[in-house]
Amino acid sequence: MKEDLEMGEELMQHLRSRATELLLREEWNESVQAYSDFISLCQHHISHTHQRPDLDHLLKLQKSLCLALSNRAEARYRLRDLANALQDCDGALEIEGTHFKTLLCKGKILLSLNRYSLALDCFKAVLLDPQAGLKCEALNGCLERCKQLEHQSRTGVFDLSDWVVNGFRGKFPELAEYIGPVEIRKSEIRGRGLFATKNVDAGTSIFATKAIATERCILPDQNEELADNIQLVMWKNFIDKVVESASKCKRLHHLLSVLSNGEDEDVREVPDVNLFRAETEEESALSMGMVDMDKILNTLDVNSLVEDAASSKVLGKNSDYYGVGLWILPAFINHSCSPNARRLHVGDHVIVHASRDIKAGEEITFAYFDVLSPWRKRMGMSKIWGFQCNCKRCKFEEQICSKMEMQEIQMGLERGLNMGDAVYRLEEGMRRWMVRGDEKGYLRASFWVAYSEAYESDHKTVRRWGRRIPAAEAVVDSVSKAVGSDERVLKAFLAGVKRRCGGGSGLVEMERAMKLARGVYGKVMKKQAMRTLIELGNHE
Repeated sequence: MKEDLEMGEELMQHLRSRATELLLREEWNESVQAYSDFISLCQHHISHTHQRPDLDHLLKLQKSLCLALSNRAEARYRLRDLANALQDCDGALEIEGTHFKTLLCKGKILLSLNRYSLALDCFKAVLLDPQAGLKCEALNGCLERCKQLEHQSRTGVFDLSDWVVNGFRGKFPELAEYIGPVEIRKSEIRGRGLFATKNVDAGTSIFATKAIATERCILPDQNEELADNIQLVMWKNFIDKVVESASKCKRLHHLLSVLSNGEDEDVREVPDVNLFRAETEEESALSMGMVDMDKILNTLDVNSLVEDAASSKVLGKNSDYYGVGLWILPAFINHSCSPNARRLHVGDHVIVHASRDIKAGEEITFAYFDVLSPWRKRMGMSKIWGFQCNCKRCKFEEQICSKMEMQEIQMGLERGLNMGDAVYRLEEGMRRWMVRGDEKGYLRASFWVAYSEAYESDHKTVRRWGRRIPAAEAVVDSVSKAVGSDERVLKAFLAGVKRRCGGGSGLVEMERAMKLARGVYGKVMKKQAMRTLIELGNHE
């Protein structure tokens, strides 16, 4: 019996040395396997020691088991196997509740899982340990980082000012997961949608989230066949990343099953928005089945987003790439030709904000395609997307576009009608037809090309029609109120101010420009940074 015990301890010592060596060499997969073998043997010895009590030997084994679990957690953390890494930490802390290395590792894992309050508790506990003095600077850095992310996740207040002013140099800003006053409900547009539960001012962040997976590349401009082949490779890599992530995380596996796969959308269950809050996750209660590739492919086909799209702005170096990704909560946002939200891409994060004022109970919507286009063109684009848009704007324009004069204006533009003449005829028509409020903004948005070109001309057109053509600022206001802020509308406003003020701008004009800019980019930076971004956008 004594010989068996000695042989067992010899084997344990060998496995522990081997596992530690692999960990130090950063061979994470091999290290996990070696520690798993050691942990199994250690647990076997502990169970036998309980049968023949030897307190000193038992304490030694438990100490070894605690350290092995902590080290395996570190290796799994490096492999991004966060759920199993967290289980290892909890196992180690059951043995020794204040184990320094384990608490530090658990804090890092919880931070990666966006569970900021729990991570903060771990880092605070670590600082109480005498060993913390050796890593004081690094620990304080973790603590401050955690506090900042926790504040972002609680308030939805993000500040990209320094990064923007510095020309997007360096790393992308670190952003927290945030979910504002929203809920998921059945939508009159299609299936399920995201709705505001409170009034939201233009520019205010609605939510922020990190992609499950992204894939980016530079597509060649001149070679369509090569571009198509590159996109096929991108799509395969993207699918592989999603499948790998889903196979490692029960929560993600479950969230993917909640998304639409293009079938039976009207009868699908409406999830509670709290399901998407990382701080309240209950992963142990979730089942983990096999990854169904057919469902994954259908889900990605329906819910994946291209970064550089009609309703988005990509900041930093990623703006040079063609990118695709999967963000869970944005997948619930339907299309409208009078959208009220836009998204800002920062690294792998997306911040969704109000592009115009949103009322409580109103559905949050994106523009899936260019909504500064005439009704018939938008109908064609919606068919390409596989749906027919029946939003309030489209219903109104379908009716008004049946008028002969509207058809004549459209045909005239196609045949080279002077833009100013087209604007005058449209404005006169709206007066006769008693078009008011948002409906006037809808039509001006539909004929935005005519309005913008007329105002960009040498003023002869504007002088010719005088007050019968509205001022550019009035058109900008009505369009942005009806269909949300757009970078082209902001540029048109700034160009108008520049022409009128001879290159400068007054305080009132600058405040109006800032309001429009907040609708385009969100309230995520101070005024100096916003001016920098406006200037950059104006030169694109």
